[in-house]
Amino acid sequence: MQDNRPVRMPENAVAVIGGGPGGLVASRWLSAHGLVPTIIEAAPRLGGQWNSASATSATWPGMRTNTSRITTAFSDLNHAPGTPAYVRQEEMLNYLERYAFTFGLLPHLRLGNRVERLERSAEGGWLIRSASDETTRAEIFRQVIVATGRHNLPHVPELAGLKSFDGALGVAHTAQYAGAERYRGRKVVVAGCSISALEIASDLAFGGATEVVSTNHRQRYVLPKMIAGVPTDHVMFTRAAALLGEVLPPEELAAGMKSTVVKAAGRPDQFGAPAAAENIFAAGISQSQNFLPAVAEGRIAVRPWIESLEGRTVRFSDGSAFEADGLLFGTGYRLSLPWLSRDISETIGHDGNHLDLHDHTFHPDLPRLAFLGLYDLIGPYFPVLELQARWIAYCFAGRQPLPSLETMWAGVEKVRAMRSGQPSLPMHVAALMFARNAGVEPDLVAWPELQRPLLFGPLSPVSFRLEGPDADLGASAKIWAAAAAFGAIQDGCFTSEEESVRRLVGSRMTRTAA
Repeated sequence: MQDNRPVRMPENAVAVIGGGPGGLVASRWLSAHGLVPTIIEAAPRLGGQWNSASATSATWPGMRTNTSRITTAFSDLNHAPGTPAYVRQEEMLNYLERYAFTFGLLPHLRLGNRVERLERSAEGGWLIRSASDETTRAEIFRQVIVATGRHNLPHVPELAGLKSFDGALGVAHTAQYAGAERYRGRKVVVAGCSISALEIASDLAFGGATEVVSTNHRQRYVLPKMIAGVPTDHVMFTRAAALLGEVLPPEELAAGMKSTVVKAAGRPDQFGAPAAAENIFAAGISQSQNFLPAVAEGRIAVRPWIESLEGRTVRFSDGSAFEADGLLFGTGYRLSLPWLSRDISETIGHDGNHLDLHDHTFHPDLPRLAFLGLYDLIGPYFPVLELQARWIAYCFAGRQPLPSLETMWAGVEKVRAMRSGQPSLPMHVAALMFARNAGVEPDLVAWPELQRPLLFGPLSPVSFRLEGPDADLGASAKIWAAAAAFGAIQDGCFTSEEESVRRLVGSRMTRTAA
């Protein structure tokens, strides 16, 4: 018989729930500041989403990242030489395992260990009940980080007649997609306009499907992965873009963004897709290298949203119909944290979509419990994860104080007021928020020789290692190397367009303005 009485863990122990990128980078920075992480991971291998064998992974072997190798990495470990611009799933998993080894995290991993309950402890702190095939544990930690990721419960919308669909390949979510071979010679409907939906529709169109139909609620603008030989995330998700959002009115910002997108990628209707809304914020932006060209070539047909289904027949809201062998829904995910106690769930307003947290991290009624990476991502994720992890680690280690209760309540109220909107958070905006919270956003006025790569280069994680805790003496050279990659920014001479932007954001470039 096992003893299930809770064990109180040492004061410097921190439970990190999740062994994916967020959990690993959090543990790396906790360790760097004298804390001892216990990484609790349900799968038998680390990697989170990048471990395609995990039951909750939405990746598949051969899948590529949506952001470049430079922005899909952490600040102190590059990808291996020869890694392509966009990294394969297998290479990402290898990178994360190398990261865990490099920073001594392997002894702190508990693989195959499922969290069954997280609740307040009557003795203070947080009680975690977990189980593996061999044992169960009940442990009290003073500090806990929830880093399980947002994309763990695929969402399929309710549609009239969906249960009646009897196409040979049935209904699935894109999280279950394992490559185009299963759909070879078949007719497929892919629902949604997310990156995964468009990438999979393209994969099917070029991978042997007889006919591919893409259906969506609204047509988004679609950026390719490369713009004039430079990864799109290096061009679109920059400091300059984030700072422009702080100085321009929304209408002017939307018009400028639309101009940039259309100049780089064209309008969807130019390729034969429906026209997107004039306001780019209302339309939204997605990304796929091959989707719009495949539409132009007739490899993919675009239809409005599904009205109903009957047998193999899929009827769309414009009255058209299509006989399909399979349906794939790229319609997003619900945020699933079923092991949270009711008390914690109600406190943070967890409804499967939103969380009421100050800056996506803390709640004033949940002392020393932090949530990391549980936002819907648009843009480079790894730099943002690292910045949020550093902020949490600095607070937990006493390197800087936690936000005041007044500040946290104001943050929670701000989020509650925005609950009717989408939980998406542009990553360049999030990066500056977390960097300022952690005290590591560089004062651009103090670095005139780096202003061009810092403003218009990629939002590389090393660009947040110039100042503050954990400054890297070699950061300047690494920032230039990241900016010069793909032949993008080779010197410090601003173009006329860049100079205009620099003048616009000039008041926001110094830390005192933030």
